[in-house]
Amino acid sequence: MEIFHISAECYPVAKVGGLADVVGALPKYQQLAGHDLRVVIPCYDIKFNAENKFECVHWGDVKLGKYVFPFSVLKETTNKLGYELYLIEIKELFDRTNIYGYEDDIERFLSFQIAVLDWIMARNKIPDIVNCHDHHTGLIPFLMQFAYDYDVLKNVKTVLTIHNGLYQGWFGYDKLHYLPEFDLIHVGFLDWNKSINSLAVGIKCANAVTTVSPSYLNEINKAANGLESLFNSVRYKSRGILNGIDIEIWDSSKDKMIIENYSIENFEIGKRINKEKLCEQFDLDASKPLFSFIGRLFEEKGGDLLPQASALSLSENFESINILILGSGNSEIESQLQQLTNDYKGNYNVFIGYNEELAHLIYAGSDFILMPSRVEPCGLNQMYALKYGTVPIVRRTGGLRDTIIDFGDNGNGICHDQASVGDICYSISRALKLYEDKMSFNQIIKRGMIANHSWEKVCEEYIEIYNLIIQQNEI
Repeated sequence: MEIFHISAECYPVAKVGGLADVVGALPKYQQLAGHDLRVVIPCYDIKFNAENKFECVHWGDVKLGKYVFPFSVLKETTNKLGYELYLIEIKELFDRTNIYGYEDDIERFLSFQIAVLDWIMARNKIPDIVNCHDHHTGLIPFLMQFAYDYDVLKNVKTVLTIHNGLYQGWFGYDKLHYLPEFDLIHVGFLDWNKSINSLAVGIKCANAVTTVSPSYLNEINKAANGLESLFNSVRYKSRGILNGIDIEIWDSSKDKMIIENYSIENFEIGKRINKEKLCEQFDLDASKPLFSFIGRLFEEKGGDLLPQASALSLSENFESINILILGSGNSEIESQLQQLTNDYKGNYNVFIGYNEELAHLIYAGSDFILMPSRVEPCGLNQMYALKYGTVPIVRRTGGLRDTIIDFGDNGNGICHDQASVGDICYSISRALKLYEDKMSFNQIIKRGMIANHSWEKVCEEYIEIYNLIIQQNEI
């Protein structure tokens, strides 16, 4: 079948978080399974676009009320990602270095969605499935069903995959005229709490809704930033599918971004060499256990807990612990984390920003990875850590609950229940005791490294959903 994935992000083209990793990997495995895949994202002013070749396959104009924006559809010419990649170029709106965070984000992603549908119409070939990702593409199922311009697409089946239900793309009815014309009898599909909510629209109109883990599907029925009743009402067409990881990229035995490759047979030597390099780079002591955090520094990820938890753990265990933070986000959290470098030099360091190569080295060189998330729809970091022989320390929520079992229950990590400084510090103290018991520690590492979180099984579940909605059966 021909499948379109439409998203704001796709690794390695444009990445902010886990959305990019999923959209970069799932289509590749669907293509390998024998389907025809097209991935469509906006054309940002980023490095990937400058370093690769594209050809223009379509052009036109997007109308947002009285505004008209020329757009082009650019196809990557080599299929280097394992599927066809298309970029929607709208220079006035997307010719910028950041993916999100602009005052006109509503206009940007509205224009993107309209341009995508205009191009699909111009192809004169109807796809079998359109898989939309998060609120940035949430209006597409509505437009395909009800906008006059896209009448021939109304029977095409759509799936909305929710990576994070907290972000919903609200905007007021003063911008209703931006949408292509439709019969106003259907305006109720747009409404949620007297505004237009892009995520809610997609949930209502898509033929199927998926979340990126089974536990997250259960959680958003109870806490979904105002959409709880809606999620409950569409449970019949919803399924939680745990994300996978791309084992061609995340493989410690082949990873070119780390210093020394290793497998489950020789991980002690390999991890030691990577740890020594990492500690040398950040002025840390490689003889001590290394606890790391990789991610966005926001409350959602528990980033606000890290400064105090790090300070307390370092104060109590100064002679026997290292902590390394890689991330960016809230400026106040960044500042607090940076200030700690003055007080705990030689045992603590921080890198504000994101660096893909450094992230790989941290997974390879760390002993433990911290994930004290308040919200974690799936989480990929814990899966990467397992593959690299690094023990995850996680709060039981979302996909973390689905993938990590406490070592006290013969599991593969360390778990706590509250997003609190106390729980993080207690988990670190448990980890220190575990680290001293090398036999048990290595057994847990091996248990994690053999876990299978590849995309093959995930791919099968998505294809099953596609087939069911095409056959008009409940999922």
